[in-house]
Amino acid sequence: MELRVHGVSGAGADQVLDRPHVNQVAGDRSGGFYRPREGYPDSKGTGGMTLEAYRWSDLPSGTAVRTLSLVFLLPFMLCNVALWMRPASHASKHGIVALCRVLALTLTMLYVLSIVGVALDLIAWRCMGTPSCMAGRSWLSWLGGRSPGLRLGLLALVPVAAVGVVWWLGARPGHSFDAFRTREPAASAHPQLSAVGQWDGTPLVSRLRSVHVAAAFATLDGSLLAARDSEGASWEMAVLVVATGAVLLACLVLLSTVQSIDRPGPSARIDNLTRGLRTIACGLTILVIVHTISSPEPWPQGRELPGYGAIVAWLFASQTALLVVLAVLVIWRRGGPPGGSPLRALGAPAFVTMAAGLAVAFSAELVYRVSDLLDRDGETAERLATSPPLAYKWAIFGFFIAVLTALLVGGVVTVLTRRERRRAAEAIVAADFPHAPPEAAERLRQVEQAVARARFTERLPPLTVVYAGLAALGLAASVLGLLQLYPGDVIQRYVGVPADMVNFLIGMGSYAIAAILLGLVIGGIFAYRTAQFRRYVGVLWDLGTFWPRAAHPFAPPCYAERAVPELTRRITYLVDEGESVLLAGHSHGSVLLAATVLQLPPRVTDRVALLTYGTPLQRMYSQLFPAYVDDDVLREIGERVGWRWLNLWRETDPIGGWIFASHRPGDRRTRTGPEAAVDRRLIDPHDVVPPPYDSVPPPIIGHWPCESDEAFAAAERDLTERLRAGRRRAG
Repeated sequence: MELRVHGVSGAGADQVLDRPHVNQVAGDRSGGFYRPREGYPDSKGTGGMTLEAYRWSDLPSGTAVRTLSLVFLLPFMLCNVALWMRPASHASKHGIVALCRVLALTLTMLYVLSIVGVALDLIAWRCMGTPSCMAGRSWLSWLGGRSPGLRLGLLALVPVAAVGVVWWLGARPGHSFDAFRTREPAASAHPQLSAVGQWDGTPLVSRLRSVHVAAAFATLDGSLLAARDSEGASWEMAVLVVATGAVLLACLVLLSTVQSIDRPGPSARIDNLTRGLRTIACGLTILVIVHTISSPEPWPQGRELPGYGAIVAWLFASQTALLVVLAVLVIWRRGGPPGGSPLRALGAPAFVTMAAGLAVAFSAELVYRVSDLLDRDGETAERLATSPPLAYKWAIFGFFIAVLTALLVGGVVTVLTRRERRRAAEAIVAADFPHAPPEAAERLRQVEQAVARARFTERLPPLTVVYAGLAALGLAASVLGLLQLYPGDVIQRYVGVPADMVNFLIGMGSYAIAAILLGLVIGGIFAYRTAQFRRYVGVLWDLGTFWPRAAHPFAPPCYAERAVPELTRRITYLVDEGESVLLAGHSHGSVLLAATVLQLPPRVTDRVALLTYGTPLQRMYSQLFPAYVDDDVLREIGERVGWRWLNLWRETDPIGGWIFASHRPGDRRTRTGPEAAVDRRLIDPHDVVPPPYDSVPPPIIGHWPCESDEAFAAAERDLTERLRAGRRRAG
């Protein structure tokens, strides 16, 4: 029989099986197995095989509310993915993991500080302390005449509720993955990839969640205490400050002890410690709020919440320092094959930087928009009464400049590499269609453009690193807020750009961030409602949610924790029932099957063959995740299935590619051994002139699946014959 697994397109089971009438035989609505209905014509596959499809597209998406929540959790997801992008070298594994987790903690703290900036700084302190701001706002005037302590204490419930929301999102029960655990996992020489979906990540996520919740409440406590401490400290204040610092220090220590917090399964000592720290932080927050409300000492006077701007700037400075340390450590320990790309294994610092940049941009935009809403009479950048902290202004300015520069660099790279890519495409098309008639010139040009665009994928990693470096510089510039330096004044003095232009760019940057947020929301809605659109946004999302939550507990759940064990159990059951199984995976479905093959016991893999098409395993995963997907892992997959493995790929595919050998025209590199026969390059399109029975030439397939292609059927027949030959030898 043949078991097909689709990619990120969210295709229905009828499309995957290329049969109009299907019936679910196992699983549920989120992830299920389907077969063609009996009694209908053409219900069997090539050579009389039984067809079956695994549909998993609803596991990473789900409801519209969940999809939208995932949009706002994008920085957390990127930070979590970065941990899995560490170099293949084990020399500094624990150091890189610890740094990624500490940086993930700073994102949670920044999330709390953005809510603090809105509720406590802008509303409770600034607006409620300014009669002109409260005029006409009945929803604020009821607290306007109250003491600052009462205003801050009551509105501190807003960030408390915000922490509760992400706490609930991270702890809410999803699919019960316990039923999908593999009962007899196979031993693997590369346990990293094979462990995806095999080990229970619930204990680690629970510990990380407790630490992040404790740090979130401690961040709120520190903001309140910093505002209260500016007029002199009492003994109660000293005790609360020491306790808050101790909680934050304990969070950092726990995240740095990688081996302890990563301990598999329940551990009474570490679990009680993290839960106890969370409980202490919750109780401490109650004491701090009560102290803020009831303290009789007079509050300091000022246009902004005392200490808040400094806390935000110091957090940005800490993030910048941690990013520099992470980048240095990765470059020092990245290793890799001789002659490899100098940018290889830089995914961890690059993605963490992008996550921090997005988090800073989103936080700054939230504070900036609320400030603009409260300021009814002028531009926010010029109004001190409701103006956001300087660190946020620098953050918006840095983010906007980084995005503009990255777009400019991307445009320059596109233009400079166009000729090289076009020459390569012309050579490929000339070799594929040597006898094309003159009337096919326009179609040949379209094919060349498709091949040239597909080859731009190799240019994306350098552009990503460039943008990450620019985002890091923008984050570092935010530290200038500590010196009370205004962006307009600094840029005008040292660069010569007028301050009004800088303020205009800050406003444009704010609107650009708002447009990005709106685009993400619209993209999330369309990805939920439109299967075609999901293909374009699903690549990043399915790549991010494939990896377990090991850095940030509030990142989207890992769907592979169900999909991989479920596939493993189903394949094992079919083999135990006497079937030989041909596994066919398209795009990201091939990644799920790769992790599944590494979990299958030998008695099962002896009856399994593998067909991949449009796979990103070599082209993307081996570059982004060198510690988990490399040539050794791919060879082990081939050895497990007895090299009954074929991979189909096209030059026009911008995502998928070859596994071991490209077999491109003019490629002089040769491979020996069984891996040399794995890859089969398909000519796309089939022809550049219309066939006799049609009026248009065959379409350019690109990354689309090819279950109805004759080359796909030929690969099915080849692998089926190998399976039957193996059964005859075993018999």
